[in-house]
Amino acid sequence: MKKLILILALGSYFVATRAIAQDSGFGAGIMLGEPTGISGKIWTAEDRAMAFGVAWGGFGRDGGYFHLHGDYIFHNFSLISVPTGKLALHYGAGLRLRTFGGNGYLNNNRDSDNWGGGTRLGIRIPVGLTYLVDGAPVDIFIEAVPTLDLIPGTSLDLDAALGARYYFGK
Repeated sequence: MKKLILILALGSYFVATRAIAQDSGFGAGIMLGEPTGISGKIWTAEDRAMAFGVAWGGFGRDGGYFHLHGDYIFHNFSLISVPTGKLALHYGAGLRLRTFGGNGYLNNNRDSDNWGGGTRLGIRIPVGLTYLVDGAPVDIFIEAVPTLDLIPGTSLDLDAALGARYYFGK
């Protein structure tokens, strides 16, 4: 997993014809963990962004699930100092939509669905670290995301991911 992120970061650096700041524009990449999929980010200000994901999860469980999320994220760049690049504590709030098929999936060691498929909607509270690579249009992130599912019933869940995104030129 570390090798994949390093390859993505280095490849993006060498392929980029001009480096742009990662704290602006649109970035797309991958996230690995629970769930695993595609990650995107659109900066709305120097310290704020909208992040989203399209993913799947429940590996090793019966059925698995499809996952969509969108978050509004704040970045605190002054908390942690690094010699090169920028490192920010990020935090925010958003929504998660999760659907699963007829086999359901296990959630906290219990069947989430005994009647053949379903959908859950919840509130996410992402907290993590974002590293903006100096001189390359790439960021690397790690986050833990407590989620309170509200529909069809109330339950607490935890997502976690490690990922990288490439920022496209303007």
